[in-house]
Amino acid sequence: MEYGISLLSVIPLRSEPSDKSEMVTHALFGEQFEVIEKNAQWRKVRTAYDNYEGWTDVKQITPLPAKDFFVMADSGYSVTLDVVQIMVYNRNHMIPVLLGSSLPGFVDKKFSINGTDYFYEGNVRSGKVTDKKSVVENAYMYLNAPYLWGGRSPFGIDCSGFTQMVYKLCGMKIRRDAAQQAEEGKTVHLLEEAQPGDIAFFDNEEGRIVHCGIVLPGERIIHASGRVRIDRLDHHGIYNTDTKKYSHHLRLVKRIF
Repeated sequence: MEYGISLLSVIPLRSEPSDKSEMVTHALFGEQFEVIEKNAQWRKVRTAYDNYEGWTDVKQITPLPAKDFFVMADSGYSVTLDVVQIMVYNRNHMIPVLLGSSLPGFVDKKFSINGTDYFYEGNVRSGKVTDKKSVVENAYMYLNAPYLWGGRSPFGIDCSGFTQMVYKLCGMKIRRDAAQQAEEGKTVHLLEEAQPGDIAFFDNEEGRIVHCGIVLPGERIIHASGRVRIDRLDHHGIYNTDTKKYSHHLRLVKRIF
């Protein structure tokens, strides 16, 4: 088995081995994966963070020894808290690192991968934070980020990538897709009992969960729809404050903590 790590700001993972194929998710800096299939210059990988699969160009993969992969996968990680910050390596080389990136083995502003030392002086969080106030604060960090199918960064993010990353900033792992996330946590049976930081899920006419967002105080929700935005939330669903219409039908609310 081969293993790798993303040492770029973001690596797109696609549904098929082609640059023309749809992007299904992002691998941010410091996130690891195992290679499960090969096709010419393409590799199908499974991410260590959420077991999501996709194809990526082999040129964007940095190989990682198996022992390092398992050490990183089994140990905790530090996560970046700045929208974008510069990482320095080999003394004078730089790379932009985005909000929510992983810094494996981060201690005293530095860590090492494959014998290369990396230095990061931005804001970092290590360990788990169980204060729901932090969930809401994290959500606001992505406000006005443009919607991007498969995205997980403040420069392009989808609805479930948004909720996943908000919780990653708290040191808590949830799965990648909205329907998967709806299977986690504890069900909140009445919207009136929902608390800021809970995740609300929405379905389509066929009853399939297709959207999600973070509950805010004051009967509001922050979610990725066109951009990460704030709208009204009631027992019918999301009321878009721009169009003056309901955009999503409420299915259920989950409490992850």
